[in-house]
Amino acid sequence: MPATYTKVEKITDAAAIKQAYKPTHPGQFEVVYAEGDYNSKLVTCKSYAKGEIIAKVEGITPGPKRYTSVQIGKEDHIELNSDLVFMNHSCNPSVSLDTDTMTVVAVHNLKEGDNMTFFYPSSEWEMDQPFPCWCGAELCVKSIQGAKFLSKETMSRYFVTKHIQDLLNERDASEA
Repeated sequence: MPATYTKVEKITDAAAIKQAYKPTHPGQFEVVYAEGDYNSKLVTCKSYAKGEIIAKVEGITPGPKRYTSVQIGKEDHIELNSDLVFMNHSCNPSVSLDTDTMTVVAVHNLKEGDNMTFFYPSSEWEMDQPFPCWCGAELCVKSIQGAKFLSKETMSRYFVTKHIQDLLNERDASEA
């Protein structure tokens, strides 16, 4: 796995990138590159059962909060340095990114070619780059800003990392 992994934000020649692409987790998942801004996605290369660990999160580096980083503590962020950085957000996620055990786990049964998405506020308190959500899920939260901006009831529908649960408890205790 590379020490530094660069995520291309705007893709103008998806075919050329695909030709040069070498998956970080061959046989587990791969990036499907699409032209435009933030249009690429991560898909499974095989089936996974609900609860199955899809990958261990390894080769990470600490770094500042950025749109590509993942929050792993109240103030700490990491760069994934792998194809995992291409997991998109969904309000109906297919995987959980468990930063407590550093694993990616199937939320439901997945078949080959399924998108690997996770609920970003499950690990992010306040997003570096908030964005409108167009995932189309029945219970879509519409605006992805981080767990700080969502009710405890909304957050209870999702897997949530320990640091986010602690921050939610602190927020709700101070508001009581």
